[in-house]
Amino acid sequence: MIDLHAHTNQSDGKDTPAQLVENAKAAGIEVLAITDHDTVSGWQEAISAAQTNRIGLVPGIEVSTRSETETGRGISVHILAYLPDPENEPLIGALNRTKESRVKRAKEMVRRLEADYPVSWDLVQAQLPLGSTIGRPAIADALVSLGIVPTRSDAFTSILHRNSPYYVSEVSLPTLEAIELIRGAGGVSVMAHPLIDFPAGAKPEDLPQAHFEYLIAAGLNGLEVNHRSVPKVARTWLSELALKHNLIVTGSSDYHGVGGKDNKLGENTTAPEMLERIIDQAWGFEPFL
Repeated sequence: MIDLHAHTNQSDGKDTPAQLVENAKAAGIEVLAITDHDTVSGWQEAISAAQTNRIGLVPGIEVSTRSETETGRGISVHILAYLPDPENEPLIGALNRTKESRVKRAKEMVRRLEADYPVSWDLVQAQLPLGSTIGRPAIADALVSLGIVPTRSDAFTSILHRNSPYYVSEVSLPTLEAIELIRGAGGVSVMAHPLIDFPAGAKPEDLPQAHFEYLIAAGLNGLEVNHRSVPKVARTWLSELALKHNLIVTGSSDYHGVGGKDNKLGENTTAPEMLERIIDQAWGFEPFL
């Protein structure tokens, strides 16, 4: 099995990089990708664990971006960057700026929460190893530790929901810039869990065709079609779009560890030929296989 989307405690996962690799091995995964948000800090530990556990590893990043549809609506788009050069200055510089904006955003959310809950910035920081990418999950974990909500998921559907007064919008890289930076660093770009907000009852003709065509023309290499959060009707549409443009199609778990999300390692997988296409098109970093 090939699972190309998983997180560690270097961003919003629960497992250390070594634990992630060990858990993937136990789940029968043959090739795993580590794709923490906006950071490569878990790569070396994961590679060492992959060598020890004799499992294939594809180092990657989940890059937070912001795009604009043809209607002018701004939307969050996450791009999975596979095998980019981890020392490429333009890419790493952009990711560091994104991480800095994440800290500012998280601090503002904590400031708002402090008026009503006994949460603090120190408590939020305590939820993560030093240097990890911070975001809403760390705030959610702080709320769980205080007994305010039972789980991280409960925090996301209540106190930290996008419609909550405590919520602060992300400031992210423009999607086109991210695609260009990933390619410039020798990586392959695959849109993570596209159309997860596709409303129930909507029809395929309601999908943002022009927006996807625009990103593909700009160099987007693939689509993560098979993901638990991508609606069935969207999967069919995305598969047809990928066939039309000869895009890479992946399937992944988006695993975050026990207590992170319900997603299980290997619940969606990628075909070997699609992994081969990623490796063939990347030149920034070698996978461990």
